[in-house]
Amino acid sequence: MPSPEPNGKWAARDNAIRWRGWRARSRSAGRWKEVFDFVADERNEPRYNARMVRAEQMSEGPIGEGTRFHTELRTMGRTMPMAVDFTSYERPSRLASVTRSSMMETEGVLTFEPVPGGTRMRWSRDVRPCGAMKFVAPLVGPIGRRQEREIWSQLKRLLESGDGDHEQTPDDRR
Repeated sequence: MPSPEPNGKWAARDNAIRWRGWRARSRSAGRWKEVFDFVADERNEPRYNARMVRAEQMSEGPIGEGTRFHTELRTMGRTMPMAVDFTSYERPSRLASVTRSSMMETEGVLTFEPVPGGTRMRWSRDVRPCGAMKFVAPLVGPIGRRQEREIWSQLKRLLESGDGDHEQTPDDRR
């Protein structure tokens, strides 16, 4: 799916680092709903994010607003646990979440739309470093931008290879 077009910007405001405006496209024509479903299932993220070592759904029931995941990310030589809560789930066009860890809190929105020849995914994030991370906040933007570019490029490769095909049952959706 996504191949980032680097027009995202980081800016510090309200103690948050905001990154908005990335666009991504996929050659997976006509599959925008499947792209949404695949990305909305956090359990798929270790397949395209090499730093994500674990993702498990903690809440009961189908994926939707209020769904909670426990994830673990490899960072700075250690594993960092995170809680991901879906705050909005408008299948197949919009997904919003809050991710909390000991290092930062991130509010994010992903939007999906069909375009000729594929899917466009747009995203934005507000990142609020916590604790000691507040002192290195100026580095968060450039590092995060590079990591996001890697993650979305790997997702694009995965989905376009066909290895990301994910059949959900009606119980998997709200």
